[in-house]
Amino acid sequence: MTFVADSDAWGGAEVHLTHHLRRAAGLGWTASLVAAEPVAARLAPVVPPAGGLAVVPVARHAAGAPAVRAALAASRPDVVAVNLVDPASNAAVVEAALAVAPAVGTLHLGGDTGRPGLAALYTRLAAVLTPSSDIAARVSADLGLPAGQVRVVPNGVDVPSDPAGPAGHRVPRVGALGRLTAQKGFDVLLEAVGRLVAAGTPLALVVGGEGRDGAALRAAAAGLPVTFTGFVEDVRGFLAALDVFVVSSRVEAGPLVLLEAMAEGLPCVSTDVGDVAVRLGGDVVVVPTEDAGALAAALGGLLADPARRADLARRARARAVADLDADLMVRRTFAVLARAAGVPAGGAGKGPGRDSRRAGHRGPAT
Repeated sequence: MTFVADSDAWGGAEVHLTHHLRRAAGLGWTASLVAAEPVAARLAPVVPPAGGLAVVPVARHAAGAPAVRAALAASRPDVVAVNLVDPASNAAVVEAALAVAPAVGTLHLGGDTGRPGLAALYTRLAAVLTPSSDIAARVSADLGLPAGQVRVVPNGVDVPSDPAGPAGHRVPRVGALGRLTAQKGFDVLLEAVGRLVAAGTPLALVVGGEGRDGAALRAAAAGLPVTFTGFVEDVRGFLAALDVFVVSSRVEAGPLVLLEAMAEGLPCVSTDVGDVAVRLGGDVVVVPTEDAGALAAALGGLLADPARRADLARRARARAVADLDADLMVRRTFAVLARAAGVPAGGAGKGPGRDSRRAGHRGPAT
């Protein structure tokens, strides 16, 4: 198989991809990667040596993706797995993948489904995967995809055997991690922290990540107990220094960093995005999106109640151990890829010869 990462910045979609690349060989697959230049270097260490890495220009929002198509053709895959940010922005890469082999797309955000020709393009995919049942329903309805073509594969993460748990700072340390963009709602989080500080609640906020809104967010945080760390290479180390974790996003499918925080045994607060409320609501404090007052109230309640924080931390860890492990996510994804390639679920190496499979695929006329 060949994975495609057409992203202009590092985030949860790229972390999702690393889990699949690292596990491919163990499930019988030879995996290669075609990656856009901005994320290629960080993905390179997890590309299996037997597969290989091709670095190409970003094709998001472009009319075509000739470099992606050429790299895919050179890898001669049995199936292509396209890591999609949202339906419209990666359309050129989907077109390139379909010209080479059967393709499956993993959709991490709902986004714009109104682009002309998008429905016809997505109908040609062997399957569309997404971590969110809400996104699955909307994409199916908006694009008129056949029943069963869109499938929900819940996100998963590496669940450590040695969770760090809450750090135990005298002044509780709240953390958030993600791209510094409007999608992540850090402006709402800063407003919530401002309200808590005004009410006399002791806390410190640590925000990890980088992005185009970094300067504006730092300016908005002036005078507040907020630290911006920049890009976080060691996520486990970042989480180990926290007492509470918060997701303030406006839009998500299934925030991986929330699952990572739960796996470390941190009490968590999240906005009601994706499937968070349905899948995790019993073990995470869930608040409405874009509601600084509700977010401040939720954080303030936890910060004032150490016993409740400890209970929520235990429940978060237990949920992670029970059903948030990435192994299950990856096995489900590869089962879909195997069906698309026409090989047994154990991997391409166990099916018929590569040439017979490739000869059976017909890309669009050129």
